[in-house]
Formats: sequence, C-alpha cells, structure tokens
Amino acid sequence: MSRFKQGQVITLKSDKSITGAIVNIMEGYPETRYQVFTAAGMQTYYESQIDIQESDEEMEKVNAERFNAGLTASLIRNPSISSLYSLNTAKIDFIPHQFRPVLKFIRADRPRLLIADGVGVGKTIEAGLILRELQARRNLDSVLIICPRPLVSERKWEEEMKRFGEEFTALDGDLFRHCINELDMEGEWPEKYKKAIIPYSLFDESNVFGNKKHKGLMEVDPPEFDLVIVDEAHHIRNTATYGYRAVSRFCDAAEAVVLLTATPVQLQYDDLFVLLNLLRPDLIIDRKTFQDMAEPNQFINMASTYVRGFKEGWKENAYEQIINACNTSWGKKVFQGNPTMEGIIRVLNQNEISVEERVQLISDIENMHTFSNLISRTRRRDIGEFTIRKPYTVTVEFTPEQRELHDKVLEVVHEIFSTIHCTDNTKFMMTTIRRQTASCLFGLAPMLRSILYRHLYEITDNDDESIDLSALNHDKSLFSIQEQIEEILEIADALPDEDPKFDALMEIVKKKQTETKNKLMIFSSFRHTLHYLYNKLTEQGLRVGLIHGDVIDEERRELRKRFNPNQTPCEDKTALDILLFSEVGCEGLDYQFCDCMVNYDLPWNPMKVEQRIGRIDRNGQTSESVAIYNMVTPGTVDADIYERCLMRIGVFHSSIGDCEDILGEITGEIRKLVDNFQLSDEDRREKMQQMTDNKVRFLKEQEELEEKQRDLFGIHVPQSAFDSELKNATNYWLSSENIQNLVQCYLKQRLEADKEYILGTKELKKLRLSQEARMSLLDDFKHAKLPRNEINKSWRRWLEAGEQLMEITFESKCWKENPSATLLSITHPLVKLAADYLQSKGKVVTSLRVESNQFAAGVYPFAIYQWKLSGEREDIQMTPVSSNTNLNRILFELLKQSCGVNYLADIKEESWKAVDATHHSFWTAALKEHKEKTEEMINYKEASLRTSHTARMKSLEDALKNNSGKKNYIQMMTGKIRIAQEDYDLHIHQLEDAKSKADILFELLAYGVLDVEPDSQKAVNQSMLDTMKYIRNQYGLEILESPRRLLGLISDLAPEQFNERRKLKLLFDIGVVDQLKSNPENIERVIQMTETELGFTEEETKKYIQYLTVFMEKDSKNGVI
Repeated sequence: MSRFKQGQVITLKSDKSITGAIVNIMEGYPETRYQVFTAAGMQTYYESQIDIQESDEEMEKVNAERFNAGLTASLIRNPSISSLYSLNTAKIDFIPHQFRPVLKFIRADRPRLLIADGVGVGKTIEAGLILRELQARRNLDSVLIICPRPLVSERKWEEEMKRFGEEFTALDGDLFRHCINELDMEGEWPEKYKKAIIPYSLFDESNVFGNKKHKGLMEVDPPEFDLVIVDEAHHIRNTATYGYRAVSRFCDAAEAVVLLTATPVQLQYDDLFVLLNLLRPDLIIDRKTFQDMAEPNQFINMASTYVRGFKEGWKENAYEQIINACNTSWGKKVFQGNPTMEGIIRVLNQNEISVEERVQLISDIENMHTFSNLISRTRRRDIGEFTIRKPYTVTVEFTPEQRELHDKVLEVVHEIFSTIHCTDNTKFMMTTIRRQTASCLFGLAPMLRSILYRHLYEITDNDDESIDLSALNHDKSLFSIQEQIEEILEIADALPDEDPKFDALMEIVKKKQTETKNKLMIFSSFRHTLHYLYNKLTEQGLRVGLIHGDVIDEERRELRKRFNPNQTPCEDKTALDILLFSEVGCEGLDYQFCDCMVNYDLPWNPMKVEQRIGRIDRNGQTSESVAIYNMVTPGTVDADIYERCLMRIGVFHSSIGDCEDILGEITGEIRKLVDNFQLSDEDRREKMQQMTDNKVRFLKEQEELEEKQRDLFGIHVPQSAFDSELKNATNYWLSSENIQNLVQCYLKQRLEADKEYILGTKELKKLRLSQEARMSLLDDFKHAKLPRNEINKSWRRWLEAGEQLMEITFESKCWKENPSATLLSITHPLVKLAADYLQSKGKVVTSLRVESNQFAAGVYPFAIYQWKLSGEREDIQMTPVSSNTNLNRILFELLKQSCGVNYLADIKEESWKAVDATHHSFWTAALKEHKEKTEEMINYKEASLRTSHTARMKSLEDALKNNSGKKNYIQMMTGKIRIAQEDYDLHIHQLEDAKSKADILFELLAYGVLDVEPDSQKAVNQSMLDTMKYIRNQYGLEILESPRRLLGLISDLAPEQFNERRKLKLLFDIGVVDQLKSNPENIERVIQMTETELGFTEEETKKYIQYLTVFMEKDSKNGVI
C-alpha cells in the first residue's frame, strides 16, 4: 500500500528546495513510484526518495516597520490603476493639476492621450510625469520625443528630462539616417539612441522616403518605441506634409503615445480630427466618424451644465439632453447598451437623488463625452493666474512722409485687388505688405526687394501652413504686380531717417535698463523689422540678440544662455539685455526670468498674442506682474484690430487661451473684413466692432455661467472633484516615508545586520555600505531583469566603485535643491530590488495600536489581502478585512495612524476564522459584481469595435484604391491596412478571452492585531481609578498578590474597562508589579521595561503605575493602607 496520497505536497529528501504535488500513484514491485508536479514540470520519484512536506503553520511575528514594508513592496510589484506612482519622482514642484493627464492616461483603455492645455500650464512636465508613471509600472526601454527645432536647439527637452533623471540624445540628420540604416540592417533601433529627440525639420523627402544614397523611414520596418511624445503637435495638422507621414509612422508602431498642443483645436476645422485620427485610428476612422462622434457632445455638455446648475427642472432638462445624445447617429450605435449610460438614465428617473448621487452623476455624464478618454484639457482659468498682466498702449503717429508712404501702399493694394484676379498667394503677399507697413516702414523697402528678387523666405517666419512660400516664387500673378511694387519702393527709399516709433521704443528700453530685472523681449512678425531694430538698438550701445526661424541651433542656444541672468549674470560682459523674437523663434520656450515684453507689431490672431505673452506669464514667473507694451500707429488696420478687437476681448489682461474656438472665429472674421475692399474704412471699423461685441458678449455669458455654478457649489467643482481624485490616488504606502522604511527593512534583512545603513535625520541623508554589503546588493542587481537606463547604470557604477557613502534623499524637493544627491524613489533600482526581496506570503502577523475616537475601543484581529481583478481590465486592489464590517470601512485609515507594539494579544483561533469568513463573504459578492460588469462592458465594446473596424477598413481600402498609382502611398496604406487588421484581431481576441477569465484572485499578505484606544488614553481614567480603590477597600491590599483574582474583579465590576484590564495583565506578565513592590522609587526602571517589552509610552506607564500604587500607599481620604 502506498505511503502517500494523491494531492499531498512532498519534498525531495536529497534537495529540500524541490517540492511538488503528487498527481499520480503507480504501485508496483519492488517500489511504488509517484508522478509529482514540480516547478520544473512533471517528475517521477520512488517512494524512498521523498518525504511529506511539513506545513509550517507557525506565523512569524513582525514589527510594524516590516509589516508596512511588505505592503509597500506589494504595491510596487503589482501597480494599481487607482494609485499614482509618479508622485515625488522628479526635480519639480508639486502642482496638482499636472497629474490630471497622468490619471487619465493610466485609466484609459489604451495608453494614448492628447494633452491640449492652456499656454504655460506645464505640458512638458505632464509628459515627463507620464513617462515616470510608466517607468514605475513596467520596463520602459525606449522613448522618442518629436518637437520643433527651436526646442532642440535650446535643449529644452533635454534639460526638462534631466529633472526626471533621464538622459536623452538629440539627433541631427546624420544620426537620424544612421538609426534608419541600423534599423534596416539589424531590425531594431540602435540601443545607444533609444532615448532620442528628433526635430520636425529632419522629416524631409529624403529622410522620409529615401533616395539613391540612403533609405528613408518609410522604406524600413516601423521602429517600435515604448513611448512616443509629440510636442507642438499642431505642426502635423497638414496630412500632406512629410512631417505628418513620419510622425504617423512612429505613432502607429508605438506602445504608448502622448501628443502635446496648446494651439487652437477647433471642432469646425480639421485640426482636432487629424490629431485624434493619428492618435486612435482604430476609433477616429475618418471625418464622417469624427463628426458622428462629436455630435452627441453638445447634448452631453448641456446635460452636465444642468446637473451642475441644480436649478428648478434640472433633472428633466438633463434627461432630455441625455436622450438627445442617445438619439444621435453615434448615440444609437454606441450609447445603446452602455452600462454607464444606462446608469445615468436610471438615476435621472429616480424621484429623489442624493448629493452623493448627483456628484457621481456629473462625473458619469462628463465621462460620456466621446473624446473624454482621448483628450486632457487644463485651462488657465482652472488653476488661476500665474501673475498680473499690466498692458500699456504706446500710441505713435506717422510723420507726414510716413503717412504718405502708408497711404500709397493702401492705394496700390486696393488697386491690385480691384484690377487683377488674386490668387491666395497674392492675397497673402498683399496682406503681408500692409502688415509690414504698420509694423515698420523702414523694413518695407528690404521686404519689397525680397519680393522682387523672389527671396520670399526672408520676409517672415511663415506659420500658416496653407501658404507655401516656395510656391510663391513661381506664382505668375506676382509678375503682374511688379510695376506697382517698384512704385512703392521708390517712395520707401526716399523716406527720411526720422522714426518716432523707434524713439518711443527707446523710452521703454531706457526705463527698463534702470531696473534690477532689466531683461526685455521684443516681438515682431517680420524679419526685416527685427533686423532694423537689431541694428538701431546696437548703435545705441545696447546688448541685443536676435532669434528667428533660421538662426542656427548653436547660436540660438548661446543667445538664450546669455539672456538668462541665472546662467549669465548681468555684470558679465557677454550678457544680453534685450532679445528680439519672431513668432517661430520663441515657440515652446520659457522665459520666466523676464517680466517685460514689447509687441512692436501685433498678430491678427489673438491666440498668437496669447502665445507670445505665455512665454513670460507662465508657471515659475517670480514677479508679481508682467508688463506688456503694445506699440500702435493710429490710422492703420492694425490699430483698428488692436482697439476694436484685441483690447476688447481682454487678451492683454488675462489668459484667453481657454476660448480658442471663439478666437478662431474672430481670426477668420478679421481676415474677411480686412480683405474686403468693397468696404470703406469706417464700414470695416463698424463691422469689426459689431463682430467683436457679439463675441465678447458670448464670452462673458460663458464666464458668468461658470461663476454662477461656482457660487452654487461654494467652490469650483471641477477643481475640487480633481483634488478629491488626486487625494484618493495618493497612496500612503507609496509615500517617501514608507519608501525609506522599505529600503531600511531590505538592507537590514538582506545584509543580516541590525545596524543603521541610512544616516541622518534631515531630508538629505547618507547611504553607508561596506564593500561586502555593496557586493551583496550588486549580486541582487545582476540577477534582476532591469532595463539598461541611466539610473540603473549609475547605481551599478556606484556599487562597483570603492566609495562607501552615497548622498541620498527620499524627497523630490530636496533632490531639486541638491541635484548631486540620488533620489530613492519608486523607479530607483534599490527600491525595486527591495520590493522584490520583501515579499510577505501571509505567514506574518503584527501588533499595532491606534489612539482614535473613530471607532469603539477594543482589540481587533484583521488580515490584508491583495485582490487581482482580471477580465476586461486588470487591476490590483489591496483589501483590509476584519470580522467587524463597520470597522472595515475605516480600517485602512486607522492602520495609517497606528504604531507598533511589542506584545501580541491572545487571539483565539475562532477570531481568525471569523476574519477569513468575512473575507470570503466580501470576495463572493465582489466576484459576482465583477463578472456581471465585465460581461456588460465586453459586450458593449465588442459591438463598438466591430462597427468602428468595418468603417475603418472601408476608409483605408477606398484610399488605397483611389491612389493605386502612387508607389510610396501604396506602401504606406498597405502597412496601415495590415496594422488595422492585426489591431482589430488582437483586440477582439483579448475581449473574448477576457469574458472567460473574469475572476478575482486573492493572496493573503499579512495578519495583524489592531488595538483601538480612545484618544484621551493619556489622561488617567477616573472610572478605572475609582474601581481600583473600591477593590482595595473591599478586598484589602493583599489582592495584589492574586493577579488573576484582581483582573477577574475588574472584569466583573467594570466590564467596559476591557482595554485597561488587558494592559494591567501585560504589566503583571512582564514583572512590573514585582519591580514596584521591591523598589517603589525606581520608576525609571519600570518605564524602561514597559517601553522595551510592550512599546508603552512614558505617559501610559505612569498612568498604570498610578492604578497599581493604589494598593501600595496610604489613602489619606479613606484611611486605608
């Protein structure tokens, strides 16, 4: 007969590390054999080779530090979507709104997001936080950043990423082509450049489609980056450009994508469609789909407004808008069967809706916005103003000669528009001449020569992608206006040198140069104006720099360094006091150290004005106010636009970037009015004022509505809702204090020496490790599968070097102030290794105490479980369980406030079984709900996915059919069709697989005992003192010699004093009473005993001594000894 049974766990006698379960027994001669399932697979052993695995039921008692370290370790190893991991991981100030995109990103069904924040909100930091969040959750080996060339030249992204401890390489043309060649030859992007920055300017025809010398990006397999960040994404809004093709190639193959833009994204234009189509081609398939998706949003927004407004009839009005949304083309296809939408309708149909339900209703409705999971939008008004804007209008009249030239220009322009057929290019040129005239008449002659000589690139940094300056060189319509241009040029050349506008500028310059912060930025849209100003200011002996779109990278970088007083002090001879900028020259760059700017001329687009001001009015500006000087010449079209439009909409007084859709309409109206020469000057001014008044009225109505909503709630609801969301996502066990505790526990346990490895009580500390200790940690590092990034390489270098001390901190603020120190955050390898090493497996128990009035005093056994939810989405939840269901609601909060004690209460086996039974009850209910929700959501997603995929494939196949003669296009579209089908097949398979896998797996992390005491425990409990005196008077002093009887009497006479009785028992157990009887005066010894063995504070010990000395001293009142 076999000695062992099927299912028993056995161990190999010769190697106790090999264990397994018996799955089959083969009885026979001369010895019974067993098939055992081990970690190495199925193995067969003779009966004499194996022993029964002894179950170690003994639980290990751990202190509070080790208990907390186990929870922290579990959270790091198993990231949850409900917790933020990027907090405290960078050299940045904590600004709550910058975590909005991070939360949206980790909770999205796919890791792709468009961040469309207001100017100056901090998109670069937000992208860095997303990068950090991904690093904390999984290996992030490769990251690509695509941005405008000025941001590469100024090393903005390189410097910003250093704040996150990341080293990036900016690629030039040669390096970019090298990477493409390596990708072609080796099949992957070169390891050395897996953290790279590429400017849009490299995406030309040869680099994208190749030539005879080298292959292009489209000719090799798409490079697969873990994360692609596309800054100033409006640069790719034109799908016909090489830039769009290249960015699309990178994004299609990337695991995660983040697009950043602060430029207007207007639903009535293609911009938003192009960006969202690039981001999620599986969802935003074509323009028709985009329009269908956008249609319900007006109703969703109105429904949200009604619920927020909370006025009479709000339920009925909100319900009507929701039904309208459901009846749209998209609503019928997608909202039908959506569990969230069904929940919204159900709540709106209730007779009574609680405050909590209404708050949740707002969130649910706003999440039904069809683009809510794709776009993160933080407006300037959501976070308040950074500083006060102080605008000054500087009015400068023309001289008679200048007025004559200006009027002649208008006359010629009017004649050209009236007598010839104007192409868009001609209109653009004529408008540019008029604007140059209003900007600077001394730049007009050089500009006209650029037109005559076809050097049109010298005119302006053109950021209007609808106009191709190179095409203008070949536009025949320009030949027909050559005579008129020469006529203007003749007058311009004869213009006297007198320049009142420049003289007015010099007054501003002189005033600013007397101030401590003397830096001044001057903007113009025209290069000839900038060159004129540069020469004139230099003649005055001023230190001036000039940046426009064609300034080379090294020079641009050097100019910014010389302008920044933090890098080049003002007393340095090489320092610059004034920097001249074109529109493109300053794009995306930050100049918070400057607080004064001059608009020598003004763009007609209010958003471009906002972007200029946003260079200095942004997060980080230290001045209380910024000065904005606007130079205007009466009688010019620019003056009309300034007075009747720009000033009235308030762009110079506060940020208006949140109203980009209205501003886009204003810009279009301005252009129509200016180009309409059928209107007299007076008619144009009147219509411009009329148009502006209408728009301003609408903007004010919107602002008033928002203010009323804020008044109703007493606070700004969106911000308060996010504050609550951020608070919930801030996990106590991932705090810097708990990360430090995790590292300390790891070092002590791993190095098997109970000594201090982290030295210092301040935020800046020292890590001290002997050579032997470093070698042990190096061994752990080598066995861990960590990515080859700079932070991991740096840690390995230090372990291998001979230094024993490393300057460290666990606080990002301290790291910012001490950049040479090492930040030990969640992403550091030492923290990762600590989390892997300290894995609690349920066989640990701890004792904790908390002083709180939130719950009844008592001793409560509990357990911490980790739930892994699988199905439509995977998530990890940490679940605390006690047998008291009311306590479970606040158990985590009490654990956070608790401290460790050195005694373990005597908990009966039935109490632990009650905890396990409560957990099973919780788990059963949660599993049932989880499976139901998973099935509902998967059914809805499958239907939506099939609908969108059919439309997507038709769109791609039609595009391929219509361009069958274009080789490069066929190659690109064939790849898109293949990717689309693979993407669909993958997602359908994942959804169908998820249906059967919906489950909640659980793991027991630890047991514990929580001793809840009233918050007033430090004071003597008078009721307990009276009870002790009563016992003394009734039973005499000798009762102290019978601890069991004394404690029994306390239990009978004062059952509510359960905690006090239990603590007295502990004092008897450790010999405190004997110590007091032998030496009543040695109170210090007793305090030391209780602190060491029980974890009591001095105040607690003195309180219990007072109870006991009732039996040891004379009571003068009652006359009893």
